[in-house]
Amino acid sequence: MNAAPLDIPGLEPSARALLDGIAFDRDGLVPAIAQQHDTGEVLMLAWMNRAAVEETLATGRVCYWSRSRKSLWRKGETSGQAQALIELRVDCDSDCLLLLVDQTGVACHTGRRSCFFTAIRGGEAKTIGAVLVEPDQLYEA
Repeated sequence: MNAAPLDIPGLEPSARALLDGIAFDRDGLVPAIAQQHDTGEVLMLAWMNRAAVEETLATGRVCYWSRSRKSLWRKGETSGQAQALIELRVDCDSDCLLLLVDQTGVACHTGRRSCFFTAIRGGEAKTIGAVLVEPDQLYEA
């Protein structure tokens, strides 16, 4: 479901071609995995549409598409827990993005550093990530 080329000023032809090849799904979305650039910690998975990719590359601040709100979601706009883009990578099939980011604070709405805080270990489900910020504190008015 690729439409017009991405509209990001200053992109070299090779980068524009890579981004124009992103295989957005029938809803116009592509999964995006956020990973802390210096530690390799996987923080979260979210969705991006064409506008979110364009804004992220144009501003350097990660922007996603919120499927529940049906609108662009600028990570940290209400919580202050923003992600600065270090590098955007496209996988071999062009149907998934990896965002190397510099995460401010926690990435998860539960107040944990990573959304991947539950693991199966020894046949049991274990919580492996502590709450660092109470969720109600993340979204105070």
